[in-house]
Amino acid sequence: MEQEKKEEEHLVQRVLANPQFGLSFEQVKEREEVNATNQAVDSATKSVREIIKSNVFTYFNLIFAILAVLLIAVGAFRDLTFLPIIVANTCIGIIQEVRSKKVLDDLSLLHTPKAVVIREGQKKEMPAEQLVLDDIVLLGAGDQIPADATVLEGEVQVNESLLTGEADEIKKSKDDGLLSGSFVVSGNCVARLEKVGADSYLSQLTLQATKSKEGEQSEMIRSLDKLVKAVGIVIIPIGITLFVQQYIYSGATLKESVTSMVAAVIGMIPEGLYLLASVAMVVSAMRLAKQKVLLHDMKCIETLARVDVLCVDKTGTITVPKMEVAELVLPDGQETNTERITKISQLITDFAGNMTADNETMRAIKDYFNGNVKRKADQIFSFSSEYKYSAVQFEKERYVLGAPEFVLRDAYLEYANQIETYSSQGYRVLVFAEYEGKLTGERLCDAAKPLSFLLLNNAIRKGAVETFSYFGKRGVEIKVISGDNPKTVSQIAKKAGIAKAERYVDASTLKSKEAIERAAGLYTVFGRVTPQQKRMLVGALKKKGKTVAMTGDGVNDVLALKDADCSIAMASGSDAASQVAQLVLLDSDFSRMPSVVMEGRRVVNNIQRTASLYLVKNIFSMLLAVFSMILMLDYPLEPSQVSLISMFTIGIPSFVLALEPNKERIQGHFLSNVLLKALPAGLTDFLVVSGLVIFCREFGVDKDCVSTSCTIIVAIVGFMILHRIAQPMTRGHKVLMIGVIAGWLFCMLFIRPLFAIQGISKQCAMLLVLFAIITEPLLRYLSLLVEYLRKLVLHERKALSAKKNAGM
Repeated sequence: MEQEKKEEEHLVQRVLANPQFGLSFEQVKEREEVNATNQAVDSATKSVREIIKSNVFTYFNLIFAILAVLLIAVGAFRDLTFLPIIVANTCIGIIQEVRSKKVLDDLSLLHTPKAVVIREGQKKEMPAEQLVLDDIVLLGAGDQIPADATVLEGEVQVNESLLTGEADEIKKSKDDGLLSGSFVVSGNCVARLEKVGADSYLSQLTLQATKSKEGEQSEMIRSLDKLVKAVGIVIIPIGITLFVQQYIYSGATLKESVTSMVAAVIGMIPEGLYLLASVAMVVSAMRLAKQKVLLHDMKCIETLARVDVLCVDKTGTITVPKMEVAELVLPDGQETNTERITKISQLITDFAGNMTADNETMRAIKDYFNGNVKRKADQIFSFSSEYKYSAVQFEKERYVLGAPEFVLRDAYLEYANQIETYSSQGYRVLVFAEYEGKLTGERLCDAAKPLSFLLLNNAIRKGAVETFSYFGKRGVEIKVISGDNPKTVSQIAKKAGIAKAERYVDASTLKSKEAIERAAGLYTVFGRVTPQQKRMLVGALKKKGKTVAMTGDGVNDVLALKDADCSIAMASGSDAASQVAQLVLLDSDFSRMPSVVMEGRRVVNNIQRTASLYLVKNIFSMLLAVFSMILMLDYPLEPSQVSLISMFTIGIPSFVLALEPNKERIQGHFLSNVLLKALPAGLTDFLVVSGLVIFCREFGVDKDCVSTSCTIIVAIVGFMILHRIAQPMTRGHKVLMIGVIAGWLFCMLFIRPLFAIQGISKQCAMLLVLFAIITEPLLRYLSLLVEYLRKLVLHERKALSAKKNAGM
């Protein structure tokens, strides 16, 4: 497909469109007809066809299909009752995924990157995917470069960190190339698109990123995969051996042998477990979508629920992105009077009036100093985040505005106390100074005379205090990582209610990777952090065994967002952060975070507890199949009876419980938690049923009676474990318990032929009552034994760990 597109693009006659006019509509149409467009190489979501395929063509559906064919071949049509459940499960999965796709696609459409293009002399904003080869686009600060291009007019500072891993900014002037996937940090330019769609660097990067993410799964999904694969391997030899034992050695008929084998295999397959997890995750994605939260990666729901360190940027996360000038103050020692302040204000007005509002700071300054501009600059230098200043030249006068440390250089110490006083109050301090040397746009080398200090600030976001308080109470450590002055950031962090905000460090003093790793454990606030250092801090925290979430809204956050376990972007920031992040807050409201965490906890905790329901059946069926093979006994249950038990003790309850609220903190490993909950009930089922089978055999009880009695016993244990898992017993849980028991009784009494339920003899009934009484204490004591063994293993592990540490 990509090769075809490249061949078609060769058919297009390239044009050097006038930058003021752009392409004509005819030229655009010509390019669209031969697919010379900027269409993305892949979609964020699966197609409907892929969703149907992934839900229908599964390994276990193949097993069920084979089992159904075998049952039909021997005429055991009554035992096909499991098929409607399998079909229903598959349909539910497809419907939920398609609904989720529609919701996420709609949100993605609203949030798709846009670009300003010139066509037939008209400026128009449109989705980047609708651009075509040779289009003329306008690019400014914060814009993602939509396709490979060449600068025609203007000058920009470009950050290619997402492409190269290097945080250095690169100046791009006329005839310089621009790579898609990079971002404009400052300045403005007009550019022509040279490579679009699959040919562009961004598309190649996307394909590589997609490949690198294959196999990246959350712990829960990894655990389910291991479980499903293990069961998938085991059921085949057990099924074949059981059939051979029944048909050849026990002398059962072909029909009886097939139905026994099918009943055992169905019991061992956790057919609804993976579907349950998928549906729960999909429903979570839809719930979050309604709260204006867009998921690029579903696994981040679980990851965020497990996070114990949250790294946040100051601007855009703690504070609102919009910056305001709070005050103009004169340096200490200089005469303060109205005339002097008025004069300096006019100088700054002239300075700002000649600059373009290509960053948030300059917008705030232009808004504050909005008087008449009286002079036109001879030379303009846009803000450089590397050198931390912007500058203009009026004839022989040169003025700079920027960070005091970079502008004043050696003279900084003279004003350090005044600057630090304002910084400690939470202000961002800029110095406006007259420069005595020649301006080149590079590092300042000559003296600068400070004329005034500008105090800027950002308001604390609404709900930020409550949000950080929420995380603090739940043991989530907050790390503030910012490019601003550490004292300023520390004060703002205190106002936002972040614990230990007084522990701050200037990251420019951290010269080595080892220093950053030490600082990661000691400090809460990190100031003057470079993009590369942000990335190293995230890596250092992960190295300490932390699960790290990173929030950001700017180009300088991209590298750290890529490396974090869970990445969250504010949609109001640059396209860079939103494209890289796993989760995007579309309304840029950080107070949404607690509800996202709650959604993750709800999903993981509910699936964890309901997964044990499935494993009870799997453990019991596997043990009973092996037991039947060893003692050469008929497998006591039929497929229809297994389906009946599964429907009311597992299927219906698990889907209800998986979708209800659950705010408990996630603890331990998913698979071990599930197995430990399921093991006592699985063993109880096996011991009671195997005991009942042996007694019934000794007393010569009819096979149909044994089958019905085992169905009742397994159902009783199933309802007992469901009652335990559904704690606390709320009104909803009581209704659920009554409903599933009533449904089971209805099937047992009124449509029992469908499930091979027979009347039982008096002798069998007495044995049934006896073993039913045994189930409760047996389940209780087995649960205590498993819990005792779990604690014993944990104690041994801690002791072993202590010995190792002592040896070191």
